[in-house]
Amino acid sequence: MIYAANFKTNHTRQSTREYLGKLQAQLLLKKNPSDKVYIFPPLTALDDYESADFTIGVQNAYPVDNGAFTGEVGLDQLAEFNINTILIGHSERRDILGESQEDVAKKFAFFKEQNFEIIYCIGESLEVREQGLEAVMEHLVSQFEGIDTSYENFVVAYEPIWAIGTGRTASVEEITQTHNALKKVVNKPLLYGGSVKGANIAEISSIKNVDGVLVGGASLKTETFLELVLH
Repeated sequence: MIYAANFKTNHTRQSTREYLGKLQAQLLLKKNPSDKVYIFPPLTALDDYESADFTIGVQNAYPVDNGAFTGEVGLDQLAEFNINTILIGHSERRDILGESQEDVAKKFAFFKEQNFEIIYCIGESLEVREQGLEAVMEHLVSQFEGIDTSYENFVVAYEPIWAIGTGRTASVEEITQTHNALKKVVNKPLLYGGSVKGANIAEISSIKNVDGVLVGGASLKTETFLELVLH
C-alpha cells in the first residue's frame, strides 16, 4: 500500500520537523516493509530530511530549472533538498488556481524528463458524478490528455472533488466501479483520496484496485496519519 500525506498550506518548517521525528520513530518500529509513505509539506518546510521509511515530495513546482518566474520554484531549488517526487494535477490547482490541462501536461512532461516520481491527481465534480459512471469516466479520461500514461515512475490518485475535505467519502460501490474502470485505462498504482480517515481506512484499503490513499486533513497530525498507515 501507498500512503501519501498532502499538507497543503498547513504546517511550518518547525512543526514539519517535529511531525517527521514522531513519524520516523513509529514507522521504524511498526511499518510494513512493503508499504510506501510519502509526505508533501509546504514549500517553506522543504529540507533534506533523510529517512529510509518515508519520501518527501513537493506539492507543486514550475517546469523550469530556474529563471524569471516570480513566486515559483524550479528544479534547482528542489535539487538542493534532493526532491524528486511531485504532485501534479490536484483539483485545487486546477479549479482554484486555474491550471489548465495544457498547463498540467506541460508540467508532467518536464518532470518526466527529469525522471521524477509523479503522483498525478484526477477527479470529478458532484455535478459530473450525478450524471453516472459513463460521464465520470469520460471526464477522468480527459484529464489524461497530453499525459504519458506509460511512464514508469507514475502513480494515479483518484480524488472525487466532492469528497475532498467535506467529510463525505465515496461509497465502496462508487470507488470500486471507478477504480476498476480506471485500471483498464491506466494500469498503474491507483490511490483513492477524499475524506480518508481512521474510521474508513480498513474498508477503503480492502477494495480491489485501491493501491493506497492520498490524505489531506487526516494527515495533519502524526497520530491520525499513523492510524491510517498502521491500521
